[in-house]
Amino acid sequence: MRTSLFTDHYELTMLQAALASGAAHRPSVFEAFSRRLPEGRRYGVVGGTGRLLEGLADFHFGDDELKFLSDNKVVNAETLKYLENFTFTGTITGYAEGELYFPNSPLLMVESTFAEACVIETYLLSVMNHDSAIASAASRMIASAANRPCIEMGSRRTHEESAVAAARAAIIAGFDSTSNLEAGARYGLKTVGTSAHSFTLLHDTERAAFEAQVASLGRDTILLVDTYDVETGVRTAVEVAGPELGGVRLDSGDLVQQAGWVRALLDDLGNWNTKITVTSDLDEYAIAALASAPVDSYGVGTALVTGSGHPTASMVYKLVSRQDDAGDWIPVAKAAANKASVGGRKYAVRELNERGRAVAEVVSTSEYTTGGPERDLMVPLVVNGEIDASFIGPQGVAKAAARHRASIQEMPGEARKLQRGEPVIPTVMVRS
Repeated sequence: MRTSLFTDHYELTMLQAALASGAAHRPSVFEAFSRRLPEGRRYGVVGGTGRLLEGLADFHFGDDELKFLSDNKVVNAETLKYLENFTFTGTITGYAEGELYFPNSPLLMVESTFAEACVIETYLLSVMNHDSAIASAASRMIASAANRPCIEMGSRRTHEESAVAAARAAIIAGFDSTSNLEAGARYGLKTVGTSAHSFTLLHDTERAAFEAQVASLGRDTILLVDTYDVETGVRTAVEVAGPELGGVRLDSGDLVQQAGWVRALLDDLGNWNTKITVTSDLDEYAIAALASAPVDSYGVGTALVTGSGHPTASMVYKLVSRQDDAGDWIPVAKAAANKASVGGRKYAVRELNERGRAVAEVVSTSEYTTGGPERDLMVPLVVNGEIDASFIGPQGVAKAAARHRASIQEMPGEARKLQRGEPVIPTVMVRS
């Protein structure tokens, strides 16, 4: 599917005006960054990089797209001619997907002509803002869950394509699996699921429903036991499946209290190995509240796919440097109150202490070293139009998940706290 029309009208009218003025082909550098984290959050997680690169490969204007632009008089003939042959030929350097970020981290540096960087702006921001918001929320949920697995199951709470993106972002941040089959097919993700309340209601009795599920899916299946009375449901599940019953799912009520007595009941009935999964509008705070309960896994839906109260990472995309007619590079920056930016191409390293723990995010306008232990944060993603394939597809997801695990381990312990606070490490800006 071509991605070129996943953009705003004004990107192409800017292109048209720049072509007319002769500035469209000026070498330029754009930066994507967030001025601040969502209120109270300690860190953000980069998500969507692989999806962005996949979409960039398909960012072309075919006959249908050009006809739409022409018929609706979006741009003139000269601009249509330019778009006929459009392909991104620039270079993109940035934080690896799964990496943690902080206020003013230079998440992506796009180096190309103004025209190329301008045309991809909206698509870039829509992918990165959505996926980073989901990955950031998912990471907090994983911190609350400790070593208990989390299952992404929010497909029915968002747009169908957003559901795939959310599942992918959740896995990168540490989720164990997803209910979304399309996400599984595209990215090689583990998919899980058994039954809903409708399956139980379809049958004449709860026992008949359980018998049908066990007969079809095996004794190690997970039975949903709260369609009617929970205690009766648990006892019936054990009678039907025996001690080999894989698990029971609780989807309503006081989950902390309920999980406790359900665990006791299962043990009393001899089902010591039967696990308990809880669902029902969980977020990171609800998961944390269940820390002392005998829960084995969490199914998370609405809160995850909506960013747990922060559905966007609020990234912006700004021109920070351009060449003049003499070929000299000129740093440029927005000066508006509360929205000022820092001009110039950026570089970033994470300063570490002697134990390998992060102490600061150092952003500079020239290549810079702290003089001590540090880790370079900027990696090449696209070089002269050539996309690094290791960041896309199933291998890209695995690579991003590994990066996230390593980045979290690098942080001070305060990063995992849910209490509102300042970013866990400061961002230090060094101007050359």
